[in-house]
Amino acid sequence: MKSDAMVSEEEAREKILETISQLPARLLSTLHALDCFAAQDYLARLPLPVFDNSAMDGYAVIASDCRSGERLRVIGEQPAGLDRQLRVSPGAAIRIFTGAPVPAGADAIIMQEDVTRDGAEIVLNVDVDHGEFVRKRGCDLAEGQKILHKGERIRAATAALLASQGFAEVTIGGEVDMAIISTGDELVKPGEKIKQGQIYESNSVLLQGLAQRCGASVRSVEYCPDDRDSLTESLKRGIQHDVLIINGGVSVGEHDLVQSTLRSLGAKIDIWRVAIKPGKPFLFGRVDNCAVFGLPGNPVSAFITFLQFVQPAILKMMGAINLHLPAAPARLVVDLTNDGDRPHYVRGKLEDGKFTPVGRQESHALFGLSQSNALLRVAVGESLKPGEIVDLQIWDG
Repeated sequence: MKSDAMVSEEEAREKILETISQLPARLLSTLHALDCFAAQDYLARLPLPVFDNSAMDGYAVIASDCRSGERLRVIGEQPAGLDRQLRVSPGAAIRIFTGAPVPAGADAIIMQEDVTRDGAEIVLNVDVDHGEFVRKRGCDLAEGQKILHKGERIRAATAALLASQGFAEVTIGGEVDMAIISTGDELVKPGEKIKQGQIYESNSVLLQGLAQRCGASVRSVEYCPDDRDSLTESLKRGIQHDVLIINGGVSVGEHDLVQSTLRSLGAKIDIWRVAIKPGKPFLFGRVDNCAVFGLPGNPVSAFITFLQFVQPAILKMMGAINLHLPAAPARLVVDLTNDGDRPHYVRGKLEDGKFTPVGRQESHALFGLSQSNALLRVAVGESLKPGEIVDLQIWDG
């Protein structure tokens, strides 16, 4: 592939993912593995529930003994906790509490609200059916059942399920170590005084937030002027990481500086310029074990190219099986037509099942982006009418 040839977004994504390798797995405590990806399948060690237990506070009984108006002797009590090895005999009942093991001989639970206590006896106010309010062993989960697939994200409920099976630790995909370099003489750090012609540097904040949300660890953030020597030193530090993002300096005017500086450090450039709007000046290459992404300096362009190309690469490194943004259908509120020569990612808001573009759709329009939560890809030559059902990519919430 020629490094200066504009490629389709599909070709670019395929090339990147072909090049990216999964990082070595690691072992973490189940709690600290939250939002990471399992590096192996996990099977249930125990059924859930582990034993037959009561779903209510009440009395363990034999259902065939239980008709409204019957009297039963209370012969013991079984709280939640250790099984007291009690047995229910005909004409008898055992006081029981929620979660407690069902005594031998019992096949139903009658709620305490459905009886009248009379000394050592209870009077039944309702009939009782076999199995009523008994949680049977294994009714939720069978021993040996798969509870977590390799590549699946570990959510809070997944972590709880693993803990219920006695897993104190879990093997997960590797941690992605990332560096970000923002380039441009016009950039000033937030908090410092700004002069005419300068702007506050905000893209690194955007990119750090996106990287952290998909699980990467941003270890280094640098600001670099448009100077070859400064860029060279920053790049030398940046390529010590798994992923390096260079923000700015990859448009046509700076093309030779960024590419030639990367090549002087041994980089192989696979992609420069992708047929996507916003975000055409996009670069991807490698220096040894470091994946290098050059993103456009305009914030919306950086945002779109990160989600479409960088995030899938990070997720693959971490061992995820699903590399795509969540999708959802919605009803379009306005007319949209793409008369350009590149697919256009329209930013907008998904609310109550409807999608409305938000703000200006230029690549610099950060405010509109801040009000959006979804993207709509409009293909070249495509026209969409109000009321049409469209497929969205959800990037927030």
